[in-house]
Amino acid sequence: MTALLLSVHVLAAIVLIGPIAVAASLFPRHARTEPDSGVPRLLHRICRGYALAGIAVPVFGLATGLQMGVLGDPWLLISIVLTVIAAALLALVILPAQAAMLTEPVAAAAKRLTMTTGVFNLLWAAVVVLMIVRPGSSTGA
Repeated sequence: MTALLLSVHVLAAIVLIGPIAVAASLFPRHARTEPDSGVPRLLHRICRGYALAGIAVPVFGLATGLQMGVLGDPWLLISIVLTVIAAALLALVILPAQAAMLTEPVAAAAKRLTMTTGVFNLLWAAVVVLMIVRPGSSTGA
């Protein structure tokens, strides 16, 4: 069961979080340089839709952690906190900023959004590293 849960968790992370990271990174440039092309609206729709589906990633992650008996391990607790911060950044800052830029693309807003998206992506990179390295793990990874 652990292998199945872990497989679904990793696949969900790749298939659902990856597109958000890419679309969110591309959005500011396209919103600023070609606001009427339809591309910014598509990128925003991708971010919004995948964000909802992306809830599966922490759900399967928690199920996997429970199955493995590691829910209290520091590396997992830090990963959970980073995931919550990334989700809040997406829901409370990135998606609203994208929506605002769809109506009025402003260069300064695009720069802030680019920086915020970079932080979002770095948070996910840190979570991936923690998931692979798992400090204190007996696997030697």
